[in-house]
Amino acid sequence: MQPDQARFLLDFLLPRLKSEKATTMKILSAVPPDKGDYKPHSRSMSSLKLSRHIAATEMWFLDAIIDHVFKEDDSPMPSELRPGADIARWYDENFAHRLPRLEALSGEHLATPVNYIGLLNDPAVAYLNFAICHSVHHRGQLSAYLRPMGAKVPAIYVESGDEPFPPATHTASS
Repeated sequence: MQPDQARFLLDFLLPRLKSEKATTMKILSAVPPDKGDYKPHSRSMSSLKLSRHIAATEMWFLDAIIDHVFKEDDSPMPSELRPGADIARWYDENFAHRLPRLEALSGEHLATPVNYIGLLNDPAVAYLNFAICHSVHHRGQLSAYLRPMGAKVPAIYVESGDEPFPPATHTASS
C-alpha cells in the first residue's frame, strides 16, 4: 500500500469510526450497573466482561495503529469499573485521547506493515477496519443482552422497539 492510499483509507474510515463510537457509547451506557454477571448462556461472556472487552479491545487496535505493535494484552482498564456509565466513560475518555493521534498520522506511518499476533502483517491503517468490525460484532451481542437484563435497547442504525427513530425536522419544498 502506498502512503497516499493509506491516508485516503484513514480519511475514509475515521468518520465511520466516530459514528460507530457514538453507537457503542449508547450500548455500553445502556447496560444496568447491577447486571454485570448477566449472560444469556453458560458459554457467553458476562455483560461486564463483554463491555470491558468491547471498550479495551478497540483501544488495543487503535494503539497498535499508532504504535506499530500489538501489545500482549489489550488496554488496561481499572478493575473497579462497573458496566454502564463507568465503562462508557472510560471508553469515551480513552477514545478522545487517541483520536487526535490517529488523525495526525502520516501516510508513511499508516502504510507501514504491523504484525498482528503472528497471523497478519498488514498496513497499520488496515487495522482500523478490524477495530470497527470487532466493536460492531460484540456490540451486537451486548445489545441482545439488554432486554433480558431489563434495560432498553437504544436505536443503533434505525429505531429500536425501545427508541423510535426521531421524526423528520425538515420538510421538502415543492
